[in-house]
Amino acid sequence: MIALAAFEKIIDAAGAAPRIEAMLPIGVRPRQLTVRTLLAGMRLAQADHRPAHLTRVHQALVSQPEDDQRRLGVIADWKHGPHQLTYRQTDYTFGLAADAAGKDEPDGLPSDQLQGICDDLLEASIPDQFKDASTSLAVDWTDLESFSRPPPARGGPCADPEASWGPRKNNLLRSEDELFYGYYFSAGIMMPDENGPAVPEFARRAIVSSCRHDPVRAFAPVLTVMPAAGIPLGDVLADSGYAHRDAGAWALPLRAVGAQLVQDLHPHDRGPKGTHDGAIIANGNLYCPATPRSLLELGPLARDATPEQAAAHDAKTADSPATSSAASPATTKTATTASPAPRPWARSAARCARHR
Repeated sequence: MIALAAFEKIIDAAGAAPRIEAMLPIGVRPRQLTVRTLLAGMRLAQADHRPAHLTRVHQALVSQPEDDQRRLGVIADWKHGPHQLTYRQTDYTFGLAADAAGKDEPDGLPSDQLQGICDDLLEASIPDQFKDASTSLAVDWTDLESFSRPPPARGGPCADPEASWGPRKNNLLRSEDELFYGYYFSAGIMMPDENGPAVPEFARRAIVSSCRHDPVRAFAPVLTVMPAAGIPLGDVLADSGYAHRDAGAWALPLRAVGAQLVQDLHPHDRGPKGTHDGAIIANGNLYCPATPRSLLELGPLARDATPEQAAAHDAKTADSPATSSAASPATTKTATTASPAPRPWARSAARCARHR
């Protein structure tokens, strides 16, 4: 389990606690539980693989050594003696912070200030020696079920109104999607630059969005603000779920801030498109190599292709003319064109690095 001191260091480096405290109302008497201690308790609960319940946060705080409890204000001296933090106090402070950082009209997406706080906490968790070690990210999303039951079939309220029904791939033999009630969790993970040294795979950005929102469109603004914060974007590795969008939703915004896209082509974007034999369309760009003598001769590489096989395949296509010109839009490097659309999260974009 990660030490409490490490979490406190990250929270202080991010400056999240003072920002949230400044948004909270001032009461008649000071609150026993500060935002800094609340954030530390939330991190302790998650690091111990506990469910993300507020009761678990309270348990994590009151189970710390007595010296740490006093230092954090979990145990405070009241008029009639020492007083240990109660769950009701934990719920009160959490409710204040959630209301202050949330939206007046919740819509299934975090507010700008909440997303900014989360970004700063993730960035602060990366050790200084690795902050500039790589500009490449692998991105993907997965399903995240809500704690709440869905709304009744005939309508009505539920405990989590921001959640929504969404599709996800199942692990069964059939290919049909299944429905779940909850959110999509998207993350950008540090990856080594091409021909660069190995780097730890730290999570650099993340977002939780309701299933009523496209996770790709929800995550794109989180990444495009990184260069303005002094964090340049290099290669962005993604699977075919990111490629199969209109260019304005993903490809164009990321290219505008300097990112280079490395991603699978969706099955719908492969093969002849009616005007050019062998043409491929991806993110609004047309790729049109000369039609090979045999489709088998220039078939797609297998996922387990060796470097030697990849080099031989590249040599066959080196002299093929293309339709691109200086006036053509920026191209997208393709991670692989061999496989059908993989399953969410199991189809980790990190695997794309092996096929570049």
